[in-house]
Amino acid sequence: MNEMKKVLTIAGSDCSGGAGIQADIKTITAHKMYAMSAITALTAQNTTGVYGILDAGVDFVGRQLDCIFQDIYPDAVKIGMVANKEIIEMIAHKLVEYKAKNIVADPVMVSTAGSRLMEEDAANTLIEKLLPLATVITPNLAEAEVLCGFAIKTKEDCIKAAQTISQKIPTAILIKGGHLEDTADDLLWDHGEIHWFEGKRIDNPNTHGTGCTLSSAIASNLAAGHDLVTSIKNAKDYITGALKANLDLGKGSGPLNHMYNL
Repeated sequence: MNEMKKVLTIAGSDCSGGAGIQADIKTITAHKMYAMSAITALTAQNTTGVYGILDAGVDFVGRQLDCIFQDIYPDAVKIGMVANKEIIEMIAHKLVEYKAKNIVADPVMVSTAGSRLMEEDAANTLIEKLLPLATVITPNLAEAEVLCGFAIKTKEDCIKAAQTISQKIPTAILIKGGHLEDTADDLLWDHGEIHWFEGKRIDNPNTHGTGCTLSSAIASNLAAGHDLVTSIKNAKDYITGALKANLDLGKGSGPLNHMYNL
C-alpha cells in the first residue's frame, strides 16, 4: 500500500455528486489511487442546473495546498473550476513553489450550453498564469473557441484552433470534439505533433460531469507513469465504460457510473 499513487484535484464541490470534486475523487479511486482535494468553491447544483456558487477564500485555498504538498506529495494534479482571479494566482504560485508535476487543467470557462462561467479578468489570468503550467489542457469546443477566438466546426478547424492556442499557451492541448459537425473525434496537439482519438457517440443523455471525469482519469494515468497519448486513450476507454453503464439518476442530465468496473 505504500506504493499507492496519489492524485490531487483542485476544483469546486458538486453537492449532487456528479461533477467537480466528487466526480474526481470517484474517478481517482476507481483507478486504485489515493485522492486528495483542495476545494475552490462550493456549489448548489444538481442534474438540472447550478443554483448557487460560494467561492472559497483565497488564503484558505493556499492553506489547503500547503497542507497537501508538505505532507502527501501528489504524483499528478487535476485542476477544474477556479472561480476568480485571486484564486487562480494563488494556485499558480503554489504549483510553482512545490514544483508540481503531471498537471491536467480542465479550463472550465464555458458551460456545455454556451454560458460564460468566468469573468474576463479571471479568464485572462487563467490563460496567462495557470494554463501554461499544465502538462495538458482539456478544453471542450466552446472553451477552445474562447481560447482561439473563432468558431470550430470541423477537424480542420480543430487543428487550426490548437495551433492558435499553442502560441499563447505552450503546452499540450486536447480539444474534445464531441460536438463537431463531421465527427466526435478528439484532437491532441502535443507541441506540433497531432494525434486523433476516435470519438464514440454513446446513446446516453446522462453526461453530467464527463469533463471532470475525463481530466481526472488522464491525471490518474499520468500518475501511473503512462505517456500522454496512452493516458488519454485509457481515460477515454474508462469514460466510455462509465457512460455505457447507463446509470439513470435525477430529473436532468444525470451522472456517470464512475464505479462501473468494480
